[in-house]
Amino acid sequence: MAQKSKQLSDQLRQVIARSGVSRYRIWKDTGIHQAALSKFMSGERGVSTRSLDLLGEYFDLELQPRASRARKKR
Repeated sequence: MAQKSKQLSDQLRQVIARSGVSRYRIWKDTGIHQAALSKFMSGERGVSTRSLDLLGEYFDLELQPRASRARKKR
């Protein structure tokens, strides 16, 4: 059975956790409040698309399709 891939939100949580950057620093640098970030990190709630954009830019992330996945024909 194929392994289920991680959701993007889980991958982002992992990037944030591994970065070693404090939630306070992220808040100061991005404007995403610590409480919202804390709730996101605990899985209690999601973040807005604006916050996703800010976090992606802050951590220099880029979304790309996996090369190993076959694309479905429409």
